[in-house]
Amino acid sequence: MIPPPPERWPGLDGNAVGCREKMRVLAENHAELAQVMQDAFEDAILMGVDEQAMRQILTAMVEGLESPKRAR
Repeated sequence: MIPPPPERWPGLDGNAVGCREKMRVLAENHAELAQVMQDAFEDAILMGVDEQAMRQILTAMVEGLESPKRAR
């Protein structure tokens, strides 16, 4: 089961993000991503992909995310 969104979204300064609009967007993004990941995971398993391998593939995708703050 995918965990729910965090109650606090940690900011760069160590304090929680406090803007309600930002918190709403973050929660919506979390829900959308959780659904897409679950759907992709289920599709892969039903098509015969090894469950552990698919978990590793999804983890590698997260680890490969590029920060928009990094210079290109």
